[in-house]
Amino acid sequence: MLPYPEINPVAVDLGILQVRWYGLSYGAGIVSAILLGQLRARSSHCPIAKPQVVDLILYIAIGAIIGGRLGYTMFYNFLFYITHPIDIFKIWEGGMSFHGGLIGSVIGLWVFSSKANIGFWRTADFSAPLCALGLFFGRIANFINQELWGRAGDVPWAMVFPLDPQQLPRHPSQLYEAALEGIVLFVIVWLFSAKPRPSGAVSGLFLTGYGIFRFFVEFFREPDESIGFIFTSWFTMGQLLSLPLIIFGIYLLSKIGRQRRIAQ
Repeated sequence: MLPYPEINPVAVDLGILQVRWYGLSYGAGIVSAILLGQLRARSSHCPIAKPQVVDLILYIAIGAIIGGRLGYTMFYNFLFYITHPIDIFKIWEGGMSFHGGLIGSVIGLWVFSSKANIGFWRTADFSAPLCALGLFFGRIANFINQELWGRAGDVPWAMVFPLDPQQLPRHPSQLYEAALEGIVLFVIVWLFSAKPRPSGAVSGLFLTGYGIFRFFVEFFREPDESIGFIFTSWFTMGQLLSLPLIIFGIYLLSKIGRQRRIAQ
């Protein structure tokens, strides 16, 4: 068993102002997306020009933050937030849903692509590789906040989280997600998108990859206390919400494959 490396969730405490690692993770995700987007915009096959990258990322970020928070309140803790509506705005305390954030990001993408007169799927394919590092930073912040920890386990790297009332050795599932949904997914999608691909292919790969990685990690992640298992003794809300991503991602990839075969 490994000791949990206690890190103060507050990165900088200025008395009247506290800067939390959770907030910094969002900032890091936005900055990394802008830098990667400007790097990728140099390619001749990219539909987004360098001056448009910042606007695109801001549209996506605003949609992701609003959608992620609303998604968390609806999918994971609706009964609490319906009776404590003011707490919906306390984003600094944690509580964001990737699936809700994805919906918000799609809306932001659609608004940007409509205003810029660029095809939605071309914009989505450009944006998909830029998002994974944001997921990495977010999961590291979850680890620091001691939230979304894993199920009890006896693996050598299990940890006892100080805030866990049961004080059980648990899988550090936040780090599993940071590695798979963040680093591995980024490398796969970034390399795949380095060459021109049919419209929707990069988005399809991103959705499929994220859905599979998230579905897998859910086997090690403790179900949300307010929900528990959806049915049986293992199927979670995260897995339920990931299934449509896998199905739609595979649909996009298979549709492109069929179109290529017909064209040949």
